[in-house]
Amino acid sequence: MIYDCLVIGGGPAGLMAAGRAGERGARVLLLEKNNQLGLKLLASGGGRCNFTNRLADRKETISLYGKSSKFLFSAFYSFGVQETIDFFNELGLTAKEEDHGRIFPLSNRAADIRQALVKYLKQSGVEIKLGAEVKEIIAHGDKINKVILTDGREFSANNFIIATGGKSYPQTGSTGSGYIWLKDLGHKIIEPRPALTPVVTGEKIVKDLQGLSLKDIGISLYQNKKKIISRIGEIIFTADGLSGPAIIDLSGWISASLLKPIFLKLDFKPAIELSALEKKLQNDFHQAHNKMLKNYLAGLLPPKLLPAVIKSAGVDGQKQVNNINKAERRALVRVLKEFTLEIAGVKGFDKAMVTAGGVDLKEVEPRTMRSRLYKNLYLAGEILDLAGPTGGYNLQVCWSTGFLAGEKVNF
Repeated sequence: MIYDCLVIGGGPAGLMAAGRAGERGARVLLLEKNNQLGLKLLASGGGRCNFTNRLADRKETISLYGKSSKFLFSAFYSFGVQETIDFFNELGLTAKEEDHGRIFPLSNRAADIRQALVKYLKQSGVEIKLGAEVKEIIAHGDKINKVILTDGREFSANNFIIATGGKSYPQTGSTGSGYIWLKDLGHKIIEPRPALTPVVTGEKIVKDLQGLSLKDIGISLYQNKKKIISRIGEIIFTADGLSGPAIIDLSGWISASLLKPIFLKLDFKPAIELSALEKKLQNDFHQAHNKMLKNYLAGLLPPKLLPAVIKSAGVDGQKQVNNINKAERRALVRVLKEFTLEIAGVKGFDKAMVTAGGVDLKEVEPRTMRSRLYKNLYLAGEILDLAGPTGGYNLQVCWSTGFLAGEKVNF
């Protein structure tokens, strides 16, 4: 049998693409190399699956996708956040909104998202083959003809959608094989790199802070003594660096910029300017008289952070605040506003939530998700050079690009 559409990859983008093409009446075959669909979905959001974000497709926040923002306009217009919420609602899943626009299943069960998608495939008449690992994609001229599996089976189709994901969560089968096929087919691949992953620092002081979680912290990245990018958000100290939403959001940029030294500066008091903070300390020290510095700082900072701040400032914590001189006070203020760590690297794909890099967007038609190199090849999801911040943004890319590919495939 020659199928109207063959989809490779049973992750979020592939499931959406296959379901939409089938819903339109196409004879669809979905190939998934694992023995079950949507393994990565089960792991997302700590098993709760933060499946979209209320802000993901808004004009004022779409810039969070960086240079890829314009490419996403058509996909988000065709199938945006509200369409995603309505889609799952029609399949029997109720959503709820939490902080920062994050949308979860009301049940807090990622398995319910997968169940809804499997239901969609059945309703759309999609044929599914599990344990079907693609070895090779065969093309003639500007058209794909068939795929060959590792067990020797061959499948032909009039159209093909590749939605194999990236290299993050390799334990779920994301090995980056799609990049190899597409490179062999002549597509340009932007070097895949870990994104939304913890950061490793060079200083040992972070180990003493391991487990400390801080909210509303200013984070700035510096390279060549210039501020490159800033965020305010939550951070978590780890044994060898930093994690937390605000750090993870910057990790993709960091991984792409490691050829030159990068420094991270933490502002523990972002709501107050440096000069105003110095004046506050000066006034407080005058009023506190004989109070020891470490006891005064206990009113400003979490206990676990105190030793690191005092040590970095080079001031005796036992010293009475009315004996702190101007240079020591300024050193304290500098540490509170610019606690500096040198970045040594980022964690690998085994810790990364998504993959940055992938198929060059210049080689993909944004209105259809069709390859500019092959007339019957479409691409969706993480296989593309698309990566957004944490909080449901990247799954929305999968739903939107997957839907558009399934919507526009010709049959």
